[in-house]
Amino acid sequence: MNRKEFLKRSAAAAGIAPWLSYGFDGTQLGLASGVLGAPHHRPKARRIIYLYMAGGPSQFETFSHKPEMARWAGKELPKEILGEQRLTGMSGNQASLPVAASPYAFRPHGESGIEISELLPHTAGIVDNICLVNTMHSEAINHGPANTFMQTGSQIAGRPSIGAWLRYGLGSDNPNLPPFVVMRTKGKGGQPLFARLWGNGFLPAEYQGVMFRPESDPVLYLNNPGGMQDSARRSMLDRLHELEQLSQEKIFDPAIDSRLAQYEMAYRMQSSVPDAVDLTTETDEVFSLYGPDSKEAGTFANNCIMARRLAERGVKFIQLYHQGWDQHGNCPKGVKNQCQETDQASAALITDLKRRGLLDDTLVIWGGEFGRTAYSQGKLTADNYGRDHHPACFPLWMAGGGVRGGMTYGETDAFGTNPLGEEKMHVHDFHATLLHLLGIDHKRLTYKFQGRSFRLTDVHGHVNHDLLV
Repeated sequence: MNRKEFLKRSAAAAGIAPWLSYGFDGTQLGLASGVLGAPHHRPKARRIIYLYMAGGPSQFETFSHKPEMARWAGKELPKEILGEQRLTGMSGNQASLPVAASPYAFRPHGESGIEISELLPHTAGIVDNICLVNTMHSEAINHGPANTFMQTGSQIAGRPSIGAWLRYGLGSDNPNLPPFVVMRTKGKGGQPLFARLWGNGFLPAEYQGVMFRPESDPVLYLNNPGGMQDSARRSMLDRLHELEQLSQEKIFDPAIDSRLAQYEMAYRMQSSVPDAVDLTTETDEVFSLYGPDSKEAGTFANNCIMARRLAERGVKFIQLYHQGWDQHGNCPKGVKNQCQETDQASAALITDLKRRGLLDDTLVIWGGEFGRTAYSQGKLTADNYGRDHHPACFPLWMAGGGVRGGMTYGETDAFGTNPLGEEKMHVHDFHATLLHLLGIDHKRLTYKFQGRSFRLTDVHGHVNHDLLV
């Protein structure tokens, strides 16, 4: 053995040693057990369903009732409110920043009395189950970095996504389905979504999210090629494993193990995926609960039903992306349309999980990458306006999985522009709290890359215990 080969094997052994100390061998890496072997503490959630509203939903038309803005409508946003906040190039050069008041009514709902917009009547019906965070905040002011930040903990591309970290740390609860599944609402435009949002970053490739498409073939390249029987594919995979064993006697390349793990998962998914995506077993009552378009493959409502089915089957992280919330113009109509597409199904998912006994250990999240400005971007008219990006405070709600229901966290000023008090939640705090709910100490789930130990929360983040039961 030459010096180069010795160093390569030594480095590989050093990397595997911590995993072996948890009692499983290299053949199990990436298949069932995660690198942690077991959670750091008793988890309150076993899985996450993340309803990601890409584009930045406006708080003023959804969850933030600001009656003072009606009295200031058309007037210049007070300078003391705007302060030194960073503005985008789209409105930063406007001669005037007039206040744009929402035309939609708010009223309190449920025993908690949380005020919800009339555009979200179904969410209002489950308000006592949700924890509404009004003061999420981020440093990212443009979509690409902001989406990447929310999904990977860094504004710079190349880091593992939330689901990849969970797969790496906790493994899988069902060896026949990928533990990290991604779905997108079909036909939605707006800001593009990139695979890095559900990617593995510098983790091995098997940790990336698996995209489920609304087509008849939900996962690409899953089925056997024409003329190949299942037994032939099984035999081929067995021979590949044998060749790998021979290669391991000469070299050690973790990428080969990663690829074989993906091949094995694809083989097992051939029988598990068709069952998971077959909605013909769902009742008419379920489709009625989720809404009139829930039978149409690829709609947000249909994807929500799919998410519940995957949660029942042990998928650990399920991410639904719904684009179209980027209302730089025609905001009143745009937000109304978006709410019509997502409100009923989002609320139905909470109701459905709860009645099936799954909500207590399923954390459901609803939110985007930032909020919108109190002032109008572009021309303000009596019935129309646009809103620019606003990362200083924006809404996000969570339900189930160890989170307090029927509560609001954080207050904002009369113009929904600045957080008031100390109740604020940064993106890193959000990630730390998610990991905590799944039994993970965010400071102890790390991966060494290029000489540095990385984690989802970078070198920041605090668990927000105020939100937890």
